[in-house]
Amino acid sequence: MAGGNFPDAGGKAEGPLEMLSHVHARTLQHCEALRQLVLHLDERGCDEQSRRAAASVLRHFDIYAAQYCSDEEEDLFPALLESVAGSDPVCLRDLTSAMAQQHRTLEMMWQRLRKPLAAVAAGKDTAPDNGSVDVFVALYRSHIEHEQVELLPMAARLLTDDALEQVGKSMRKRHSVTSLSLRA
Repeated sequence: MAGGNFPDAGGKAEGPLEMLSHVHARTLQHCEALRQLVLHLDERGCDEQSRRAAASVLRHFDIYAAQYCSDEEEDLFPALLESVAGSDPVCLRDLTSAMAQQHRTLEMMWQRLRKPLAAVAAGKDTAPDNGSVDVFVALYRSHIEHEQVELLPMAARLLTDDALEQVGKSMRKRHSVTSLSLRA
């Protein structure tokens, strides 16, 4: 596939920045699903619907959210920093460093939420702490908004077509490896 593009849900090609934007949208949907799951568990307990919802949230944050962090930290952030070589990259380095630190915080918070969600997915009548879910969802929303409003537009402005091609190539490789490992 040329241009570092990925097929979207409709089979059309999208570039790496669009792909990251779509992952952001799906992550926000899963954040809302997590909030709704906690409410459902409080009202109805663990049932088939809550088990399916917990499994879906687990799959998204265990696989896709982790991939997206790698896509940014291993590909996008270095490409951005390289694009401003020779000028003053301090602001960009601070931004990407803060984004990477937020990824670590979100991962740590996810690991705390994961255990009770895995129990729900297994049919146990338990629930993640509502306050912890609220904090996790709020931080994820803020993080994604910052990336959508600041980071991705900056990448679109600063990165050359060749740099985007490299980012896309690396992301495709990472995603195909994960897709293959999921089939095994």
